[in-house]
Amino acid sequence: MKVIAQDRYGSPDVLELKEFDRPVPAAGEVLVRVRAVSVNAYDWHLMRGDPYLARLSFGVRRPRTPVRGRDFAGRVEAVGADVKRLRPGDEVFGETDGAFAQYVAAPQDMVAVKPAGLSFEQAAALPLAGNTALIGLRDLGCVTAGQRVLVNGASGGVGTFAVQIAKAYGAEVTAVCSTRNADLVRSLGADHVIDYTRDDFTRAGTRHDVVFDLVANRTLTDLRRALTPAGTLLLSGGGVSGGVSLLGPMRLILKGQALSRFVGQRLLTFFAAPSGANLAVLREFVESGKVTPVVDRTYGSLGEVPEAIRYVEVEHARAKVVVTV
Repeated sequence: MKVIAQDRYGSPDVLELKEFDRPVPAAGEVLVRVRAVSVNAYDWHLMRGDPYLARLSFGVRRPRTPVRGRDFAGRVEAVGADVKRLRPGDEVFGETDGAFAQYVAAPQDMVAVKPAGLSFEQAAALPLAGNTALIGLRDLGCVTAGQRVLVNGASGGVGTFAVQIAKAYGAEVTAVCSTRNADLVRSLGADHVIDYTRDDFTRAGTRHDVVFDLVANRTLTDLRRALTPAGTLLLSGGGVSGGVSLLGPMRLILKGQALSRFVGQRLLTFFAAPSGANLAVLREFVESGKVTPVVDRTYGSLGEVPEAIRYVEVEHARAKVVVTV
């Protein structure tokens, strides 16, 4: 089968279309014929080995796992022993390492039946970004009806889902984005839009119960200024391209962890582990009309993954970028 792999860290030029053996599903796994994948900031961070500190997890000299990609949608080709929920022919979506490939073997607990009415491309946009937004707002932010929620980076992959999920829980949502994306976030249900090229949300005077930061472009002091005294700040990495740094967005996360024990506000950092149960919740949101994946651009073949990642990294794509396999 064809895959997108790398044997060293670097720009999208290190990504190559290669031939690998088709995986065989182990016990508890499903083999999926991939029909579409989506690109996340996670992919270009891992591609570059950025920040350097993260290489302790990614692989010090080169990526431990050569095949890139996390999000996929496709059709179940075969199932391993002990798989009960899924069977060959099922249309599914999920998240696992090595998704930029024609076939992927994934634990059944990281896969769910594709939402009715969605294309494979739309379904591939859901897993990592939707799961991150769901865990942040539901599990950590504990968002309830009537609360004020601010999303910094509202037009990005996670941000577009965060706006919709916060609205689904009944929150009053403020979306921070650029001028060109204001209409997009309004269409997703944002009650208020702050154009960061014109206004500073940290000095607007409004306090929020939850601030979901997806950009890591402001200081902790700035972000806390936008919170109520007992509010929750969710720090979820992010960051922008510009070479490889020692800490990158982890600098803000580490500062938040250090400060959290000394202040009344809740400063939380988290990693959104893949979850089939959460994918099922996202499917319910989609099928009820509360959440719609937004796709900025679609590329037509697996060989275009490097160009898709370059677009996400350099052009600051809004919403999700998807590749048809």
